[in-house]
Amino acid sequence: MSRFYEIEAVEKGTVEMALRRQGGFTRKQISRAKFMENGIKRNGVRCRISDQTVPGDRIEICLESNREKSDHLQENSLKPEIIYEDQDILLVNKAAGVVTHPRGVHYGDTLANGVAAYFRQKGEEHSVRPVGRLDQDTSGLVVFGKNQGAAARLQNQREKGSFGKIYLALVCGEMEVDGKVHRVELPLSSDSQNRLKMQVDPGGKYACTDYQVLDSRDKMSLVKLTLRTGRTHQIRVHMSAKGHPLVGDRLYGNPEEKISRAALHAWSVYMDHPFTGERCKWTAPVPEDMRKIFPFEKSHEEQKNFIC
Repeated sequence: MSRFYEIEAVEKGTVEMALRRQGGFTRKQISRAKFMENGIKRNGVRCRISDQTVPGDRIEICLESNREKSDHLQENSLKPEIIYEDQDILLVNKAAGVVTHPRGVHYGDTLANGVAAYFRQKGEEHSVRPVGRLDQDTSGLVVFGKNQGAAARLQNQREKGSFGKIYLALVCGEMEVDGKVHRVELPLSSDSQNRLKMQVDPGGKYACTDYQVLDSRDKMSLVKLTLRTGRTHQIRVHMSAKGHPLVGDRLYGNPEEKISRAALHAWSVYMDHPFTGERCKWTAPVPEDMRKIFPFEKSHEEQKNFIC
């Protein structure tokens, strides 16, 4: 079914002015909607964006049409663990080892395939639009926009820094628990000797990570991190450069046998809801493979003083 967003005009002007000023829609989004059948309506009747409005007029814009769906995505048996869902967004807790979106040899076994199947089983036709991705071995929250408008607004927030994720990682070595937020600013580039790796490179792209040590014991530390930039493998390379590679990270310096992957979890996501504007934050439980090798306490996952 099509998804519409409705606003009430508060002043005289045009339909386009109301959509831009009150609805926050871009010219591109408005242009896209006006070519859909009944894509833009005033008081329930299809209209032109140049039509005049008066206070009290109800303006509707189509955010998703029945034709917009991800038919190219094969369904699979992966059942997404839903953390939150409404008519505009979907948050899923991705398991470690699952690829976010089809690439290379992973064509039908990805999280996106599972989400597409989930939508179809509900009788909903949406394009699958992840806002950001996680590495295959990283567990945790992935956000999907359920319509083009939501996805575009979240992507804009991501670029401006009001949408982001907080990660929990286990790193090698007992770091000082000082309650402070520390910053790593080291530029990164692809490793010319290994196409799978990134490296610290003075000539690379700027990369910035903030971290806070929550606990330290048994030659490991629990660290909470926020990315200020979104470079490939950024947390893994930055922590390795600090002398504390992630536990289990075979690529960047710690072939730990107690866990079969780099111990990294996208624990929390924060954003402004794309249409209500409400400030939101969700968390995903730490997976069992990380809990088995470090004694997580309830307080670790409930801390509120970390700067987003």
